Amino acid sequence: MTAVGSSTKVVLGGTRGGPDVATLRQDRWWVQPVVTVSILTAFVIYSTWAAFQNKNYYVGFDRDLISPFYSPCLATSCEAGASNSGFLIHTPGWFSPALLILIFPLGFRLTCYYYRRSYYRAFWWSPPACAVSDAHASYSGETKFPLIMQNLHRYFFYAGLVFNVLLTYDAIRAFRQPGLGFGVTVGTLVLVTNATLLWLYSLSCHACRHLCGGQVRSFAQHPWRHKFWKFVTPLNAKHMNFAWASLVFVALTDVYIRLVASGAITDYKLF
Repeated sequence: MTAVGSSTKVVLGGTRGGPDVATLRQDRWWVQPVVTVSILTAFVIYSTWAAFQNKNYYVGFDRDLISPFYSPCLATSCEAGASNSGFLIHTPGWFSPALLILIFPLGFRLTCYYYRRSYYRAFWWSPPACAVSDAHASYSGETKFPLIMQNLHRYFFYAGLVFNVLLTYDAIRAFRQPGLGFGVTVGTLVLVTNATLLWLYSLSCHACRHLCGGQVRSFAQHPWRHKFWKFVTPLNAKHMNFAWASLVFVALTDVYIRLVASGAITDYKLF
């Protein structure tokens, strides 16, 4: 037994975040970081390519489908029918309308608490997995540039809600078939699914949960905030799932509309 008042000196050795060796784990701990790097890199490459294409992002005539990468279309260079806003920014014909708005949804994801963990581990190895040593000798947290910019997450969250409303409007517009009336096509279901996943991703966000119930000392005094908090809390537990599903599907939505707009495939009417 240790006598009362005595102390035991503890010496912490090895590299920051682990022992002298990189890790003692014997499993394939590196699989998840590799998969994360692959998916995020593919998304960045594709979204960058799509943003600079400046074509095949809107399906008009007897359809009303627009890519989420280009909505809302606020440039004077928008394709005919793609913009439903009375406010347009004058741009040269070669300018891609996606460049005016993508900073907001991408900023929301870039500063997202879950995505931070993912790319900190996958790209920076800080650390790459549990019980694996950190690749960096020092750590300053998110207190210096550029990581201090992560504190803008709550503001990007508010902007994301605005874009969710706009994309929901796009999904409603997708039921309209000019010259034919209203109906449901494959494209309609694609835009509705995309909007639904984006809402689930946003509502499951940690910033959303804090907005609903944060800094509340007594839920009894804030019954409506308590209702919202109880609604988003189960969603928050699935935030990772919604983050990946919405990321992949928003890219697939752009792919689908791009193929229809280019004439590569047909947007079949279901009823």
